[in-house]
Amino acid sequence: MSNTYFKFKQFTIHHDRCAMKVGTDGVLLGAWASVRDARRILDVGTGSGLIAIQLAQRSPEAQVTAIEIDAAAAGQAQENVARSPWGERMEVVCMDFGAYSPQEKFDLIVSNLPYFVDALRSPDAQRRMARHTEGLNYEVLFRHSSELLAEDGRLAIIIPTEVEELALGSAFTQGWFLARRTNVYTKPGKKCRRLLLEFRKKPVPYVSTDLYIERAEGGYSEDYVALTRDFYLRFP
Repeated sequence: MSNTYFKFKQFTIHHDRCAMKVGTDGVLLGAWASVRDARRILDVGTGSGLIAIQLAQRSPEAQVTAIEIDAAAAGQAQENVARSPWGERMEVVCMDFGAYSPQEKFDLIVSNLPYFVDALRSPDAQRRMARHTEGLNYEVLFRHSSELLAEDGRLAIIIPTEVEELALGSAFTQGWFLARRTNVYTKPGKKCRRLLLEFRKKPVPYVSTDLYIERAEGGYSEDYVALTRDFYLRFP
């Protein structure tokens, strides 16, 4: 039986009531998304609350909201938030993102979006909701984020390369501009498996980089360690 929690340097994530457990994708996005000048942050489809808590750790002055449609996951996210050192400036909202209408705009919106668009549907309803785009899809994410994001704000996501065309097509159709891209590889010589993408509502200089999680000779790469050192216990 897998562990019901994952311990990081400054907080612990319990995820036994969440369909999607703590994984590399979430940690990468929470460490990579730019928090510069971000006073209000929104994590869409927060699950266990991992990314929201990472962003709260990285941005000491920010108010962080985490939204999750699944009641069981939202409840566990609230517990994880409350146990973290930053719970007093965090909020967990249990509702459909498409219906969410806060009074103030956000400076940063992040999402580790459900992505198995055409894969075989899981018989488990909670896991199906977490892993497929039937409840929260790219069209909904980009359209509603445009309404909730400040003019100079940023939208950051992580996706598998298999859905790159779908995600970028949806973003560009709705007027977003790609500002930053990191191609994530397991190790040199392997295919790119994940894309970290930052979008803006206005055109800005475009930056593209590569990130290798492991070195060719084995062990974690210096770039991956530097990116995630503040979170993983394995990295001093």
